[in-house]
Amino acid sequence: MKAGIVGAGISGLATGQAILAKDPGAEVVLFESSGRVGGKVISERTDEGYLCEWGVNGFLNKVPRTLELCDEVGVQPLPADASAKRRYVFSEGSLHKLPEKPPEFLSSKLLSVTGRLRVIGEIFTGASGADDETLAEFGVRHLGREAFEKLIDPMASGVFAGDARKMSLKSCFPRIHEVESEYGSLIRGLIKLQKEARHAGAKETPGPGPGGILTSFAGGMSVLTDTLAAELGGRVRLNAPVAGVTFEGGVYDVHLADGSSESFDRLVVAAPAYVQARILRDLSPAIADLVAEIPYPSLAVVCTGYRAERMERVPDGFGFLVPSRERRRILGTVFDSNVFSGRAPEGRVLLRSMVGGARDSESANLPEGELLDAVLGEHRDILGLNAEPDFARVYRHERAIPQYAVGHAARLESIERELVRLPGLVLGGNAFRGVSLNDCVVNAGRTAEKLLGGDIGQ
Repeated sequence: MKAGIVGAGISGLATGQAILAKDPGAEVVLFESSGRVGGKVISERTDEGYLCEWGVNGFLNKVPRTLELCDEVGVQPLPADASAKRRYVFSEGSLHKLPEKPPEFLSSKLLSVTGRLRVIGEIFTGASGADDETLAEFGVRHLGREAFEKLIDPMASGVFAGDARKMSLKSCFPRIHEVESEYGSLIRGLIKLQKEARHAGAKETPGPGPGGILTSFAGGMSVLTDTLAAELGGRVRLNAPVAGVTFEGGVYDVHLADGSSESFDRLVVAAPAYVQARILRDLSPAIADLVAEIPYPSLAVVCTGYRAERMERVPDGFGFLVPSRERRRILGTVFDSNVFSGRAPEGRVLLRSMVGGARDSESANLPEGELLDAVLGEHRDILGLNAEPDFARVYRHERAIPQYAVGHAARLESIERELVRLPGLVLGGNAFRGVSLNDCVVNAGRTAEKLLGGDIGQ
């Protein structure tokens, strides 16, 4: 088998590794348009000694396949500090710790008494019966408007940089959609699933949160992608943008921007959706139109470093999220030096703030000075942080995280129907079935199985 892979982000790299792990004799070539691998996974150790993540800052260790991949390529995961379990939401002028257990929820001041009672009343709700709905529609129906605005809305922006009023529950949180469909109430479903897990002797029982421990590497997330690239060696071709793809006689010809081309009997396109739309235009206008519909808002990441003695206090924990109702410029801030060791020099503190996303994409493109001033102003208001940073760095993603809006699942079904006409072609990346690094790694393994087993499709 000769397989071509377009894109050397985590999806493309993990797909190449998975193919070779199953078939060491396979011929694999990865085409990467830029001069580096990793896609949105970029870790930078600055001259000042800070370790900044441009994009992905970790993965939850609940997915065995990602940990297996780490073991296969010989990288050592670094679990987050225990304090990372403590997370906050900024609401009505104060930081509120997110409850970790039911008793804490009952005493939390994040929601009013009425709001807390409404959440408890979720046990009496039922499934909507709709095939798809927004996260906002789901949240308000099950938990009430206050819980949606203060809990679900900031979570959507924190995970997806998304707008909960447009996001598809079915595509963004498929497990929650399944639980609702089966049990009606999430609380009833959770109780049932916990009983079943205890009866089966499971070490961990399902909880209301995502589960798992946030995990990275001592040198940042690029350790994984750089190691994968080193394992693949000369199979990865940098500065090799693909101009288009044609298909004839069971063979895919990948045409590069420099005028050269190479033929493959299997092809994986793991670039961002907007790139896929361009390079697949001649091969399948229908698929190109479908993937072009997937939106990517802009996002800016602002890292700021401080001398610890100049700061009065940074809360002990992971960081905080900001609901859209607060009308703030930032989506939230991660206390990076709290979460992982080695992120800041001794006696320094590193904060990492997100601006833009689907809620306010334009703000991510503000001039650098104006953007930094906005972030520092938010830190003064929210954290009482009046010190000027000793270090500041702005990273921009003109098109950041793909958004799974209502109708995303139907779009995937349409793509699958079109792919039947193109045997040997698989669309990969995080634009389709999960945006997290765990999702990308798991889907890469499934793609390799399809390619080697002959079950080809989206």
